[in-house]
Amino acid sequence: MSTTVSNTAGPFSLPALAREEWFLAVSVGSSLVFLIWGNPIMGWVHNPVGLAIVFLWLFGAVLGSVMSVVRHADHLAARLGEPYGTLILTLAVTVVEVMSISSVMLHGANSPTLVRDTLFAVVMIVLNGMVGVSLLIGGWRHHEQQYNLQGANAYLGVIIPLAVFSLILPNYTVTTTGPTLSGLQEVFLAVMAVALYGTFLAIQTVRHRRYFMLGEHEDAPELPPGRQRSLKAHTGLLLAFMAPVAYLAEQLATPLDYSIEVIHAPPALCGAVIAALVATPEAIGAARAAWANHLQRSANIFLGSVLATIGLTVPTMLMIGYCTGTKIILGVQHSDAVLLPLTLAVSIVTFASGRTNILQGVVHLLLFAAYVLFIFQG
Repeated sequence: MSTTVSNTAGPFSLPALAREEWFLAVSVGSSLVFLIWGNPIMGWVHNPVGLAIVFLWLFGAVLGSVMSVVRHADHLAARLGEPYGTLILTLAVTVVEVMSISSVMLHGANSPTLVRDTLFAVVMIVLNGMVGVSLLIGGWRHHEQQYNLQGANAYLGVIIPLAVFSLILPNYTVTTTGPTLSGLQEVFLAVMAVALYGTFLAIQTVRHRRYFMLGEHEDAPELPPGRQRSLKAHTGLLLAFMAPVAYLAEQLATPLDYSIEVIHAPPALCGAVIAALVATPEAIGAARAAWANHLQRSANIFLGSVLATIGLTVPTMLMIGYCTGTKIILGVQHSDAVLLPLTLAVSIVTFASGRTNILQGVVHLLLFAAYVLFIFQG
């Protein structure tokens, strides 16, 4: 049974547009405020209360913008159907992630571990936090849920080598010192990531689309709240909400840097904040889909999110690092070097049968709790 579009747009109404897209004024207004009065406002970060105000202001503005981007991507998904809908969603969020990482990385002092910390945080938040919540609430309500095993295997078959090559292998190369790659190795990694992701897209959208659907007919995703507009209108609004993100993310780097350098917060916290910004809207969508017993769409969201993050973010950030002369450290260290392969192994077990229950959800949530603990007690 497919979802019908019942909230189609009538004649253009500026008041209706203003009511539904009011957060665009918040994000653009916040950008203008920091553009004009940024220096005196950033002086607040030297006070604990001021630091909290500036951080929450910027975090909320970026998060609201990203959620609006995802909302319009969901509307496009409802029009285009699977797997194209989920593909638009993951690509939109990946673009936001690249904008956020590059803005923070190039702000002020060099942050060579930011790409690594953000990628690792995305993997932990999505494959443990998002998967855990989705499987737990879905299993709690529906006991057992099903998904297409071939699609899950296709996702993991690409995610695992990309994650190992990007985040583990740099620890064991000897051409360069430290957990880094040589120039030729970085080129190989970037080409491999693009080639694998491109091949996967061909499988997902053309050759084996049914791997990413459940049964002969896949239900259309539920429409998100708000008026259903034309494809051009949703595309334009998606881009409009995306525009302020890069600038606001760059401003967010100031309270984050102050927290790390002066208050001595864990350096990995910066990557976790960026990952939380881009993963939260997708997490909400995946949890809603699991609650509605559409675990296939939920799986497409969280597995597609990890794949797009590694397959697209890594080569893009390596290229930005090369063009700007910014050093990028990729290899995970210490407890992270254990959590990453453990998460990948548990994910293989979780998505090995075509069915899930609350047990898998609890296991992934405990691994996510371990990740949070080791950020502060590494």
